[in-house]
Amino acid sequence: MRFKKCAGHLMELYEELLRLKNEGRSSALATIVQCSGSAPQKTGSKMLVRDDGTIVGTLGGGCLEAEVVQAALMAIRDEQSMTLPFDLTEKQGGLVCGGRVSIFIDPVIPDPTLVILGAGHVGKALTKVARFSGFRVMACDDRPEYANTENLPDAHDIVVHDFPDMFSKMVLPASAYIVIATRGHNHDLDAIIASLRTSARYIGLLGSRRKKALLFKALEDVGFSDDQISRVHMPIGLPINSVTPQEIAVSIMAQIIQKRRENAASGISRSSCSRFGQENGAVEAAPSPGQSHSN
Repeated sequence: MRFKKCAGHLMELYEELLRLKNEGRSSALATIVQCSGSAPQKTGSKMLVRDDGTIVGTLGGGCLEAEVVQAALMAIRDEQSMTLPFDLTEKQGGLVCGGRVSIFIDPVIPDPTLVILGAGHVGKALTKVARFSGFRVMACDDRPEYANTENLPDAHDIVVHDFPDMFSKMVLPASAYIVIATRGHNHDLDAIIASLRTSARYIGLLGSRRKKALLFKALEDVGFSDDQISRVHMPIGLPINSVTPQEIAVSIMAQIIQKRRENAASGISRSSCSRFGQENGAVEAAPSPGQSHSN
């Protein structure tokens, strides 16, 4: 009976992990990989932490579990695994279990989504570079003669719709990246307005500094605040003196990858529950549970 209960718990946990990934959401799987002495849970116990901090399963509750949730959210943000040792003694926060555990936290990150608004020369080149870079690519245009599999063989999904309400036709993850490369100023403005109404992590626009000034003024005129407008990267791409559509696509993807990989300094405030915190509050990461952790 206990085995059936455990198996049912694991099935629920992995089903939820799969559901989140299919929805484009991140999570982290926390597993007790070492256990000595008395502890709330035993080796192999697992807990899933969703990207909003809610959990499935338990590692015993208390401050240990709360600290694991905090670390799991950091692992999701940094897309990096870590191993945390906990000393469950009375001296460490009033816990009287007396044991020690090591918990391996492994983030489960869906492929990042890139939405390309505009299926012209740059948009087409960008679908190829983005797919090669490991992104799930959604290409969008209001012209069916451009937005089709023959023209965009590297796109995972293709949407044909008017730019003003393009995002009414799709479910966009909050971690998505949007690149605007339409064929004209008016379409660019419609695409920016639609993009700013999403929670996309990155919005980039192809164009010159003069075009930027005109479009940003237009955004002010329709009521967007400076903070909202500042979400738009323009001119898009790293400055590598790119000229051809292919070179421009490379510069755009370089900037997006840079944005994806930039993280604030990792750190978890020290808790009296554990001994994994360093003096400066940083946490050491480990690529696998088999590696040793140095204090």
